[in-house]
Amino acid sequence: MGVTRNIKKDWQSSVAKNITFIVTKDCQLACKYCYLVGKNTKERMPWEIAKQAIDYILDHEDDFREESVIWDFIGGEPFLEIDLIDRICDYIKVEMFRRNHHWFNSYRFSFSTNGINYHEEKVQRFIQKNREHLSIGITIDGTEIKHDLNRVYKISERGSYKDVVRNIPLWLEQFPGAGTKVTISSADIPYIKESVLHLYSLGIHEVNINCVFENVWVEGDDKLFEEQLMQLADAIIDGGYYQDYACSFFSEHMGKPLDCKLQNQNWCGAGRMLAVDAAGNFYPCTRFAQYSLRDKKAWIIGNIHDGIDKNKLRPFLTLDRCTQSTQECIDCEVAEGCAWCQGENYDAADTPTIYQRSTAICQMHKARVRANNYYWNKLFRKLELENRHAKNENPASPITHVTC
Repeated sequence: MGVTRNIKKDWQSSVAKNITFIVTKDCQLACKYCYLVGKNTKERMPWEIAKQAIDYILDHEDDFREESVIWDFIGGEPFLEIDLIDRICDYIKVEMFRRNHHWFNSYRFSFSTNGINYHEEKVQRFIQKNREHLSIGITIDGTEIKHDLNRVYKISERGSYKDVVRNIPLWLEQFPGAGTKVTISSADIPYIKESVLHLYSLGIHEVNINCVFENVWVEGDDKLFEEQLMQLADAIIDGGYYQDYACSFFSEHMGKPLDCKLQNQNWCGAGRMLAVDAAGNFYPCTRFAQYSLRDKKAWIIGNIHDGIDKNKLRPFLTLDRCTQSTQECIDCEVAEGCAWCQGENYDAADTPTIYQRSTAICQMHKARVRANNYYWNKLFRKLELENRHAKNENPASPITHVTC
């Protein structure tokens, strides 16, 4: 049984607090679609800042009553700071035990990595030490062509595919149930179908895939997007991949109207998460740190010395779908499943507000809904025909209800 499945018995992800350490703003890559506009080699988290952040959080147990916690580490590329991360994680474990904290043995350490130095001895030693409480996702964008279109080294602009794919077998051996995250931008739409199938061929069973929220789309992208998703739908259904593989582009729970009285929750967890940077500042999400913002000032809600200012956090706790959406979005016939990023909402807004929803992906969402409907209609028809065939071959057998 995989590590990911074991963890679910020990902690409750649905009620977990997400606490993110921005351990470095450095990265080997300069991905062309990356929202981190302020990456640099200078801002790395000192040990003392990390320690004080942990002490503040654990000292204020009454303010963090979630049953479980995800200690998340990001960059840049977090594994560039594996020595610091190892020390942080050791301290967290010791302190939760020493304090008899309610998070002890109800936690995980979470990483999203570019995978380039995953094989290195220090990283592997850390994984073996913490394996029962680890969740690690390696980002690989698909085929070599698609991956290298965006995920390039910052100095040479050489593609990174070969350096990432060599570590996929080791990663899947250690985390058999792990999924990857694929990002779609305007330039790589033509490679969606073959990229998802390629990831399946590498042994990755769960492909989480999304369009960038920034306004990068050009006329005609939605049509190309829909065509690629329909071709992918054909390949998944005709090839039987739907039985053992998943792609987040296809979901039963999307493309319907929403009733704001019944389904008014905020899509994003900003404000219920917590992020801390190298200076010891707290943020409602990493997307509100300065290196994530193009046009706005960082939204700081406190620091390790003064604590969290709940007045600065309050606007996030009142956010819901209706307070930030236009009437057109609220009344949209395919509103269900239309996502947004709170940080991008803030960055793209006309004023420094988090109550103005960015709609840059509107046409892409509608294209996805059309392809999604095609997928489920085709799959239902196939399963219905198979069920009839099985019934005709064995007329004495009871009728079973087949669901997708």
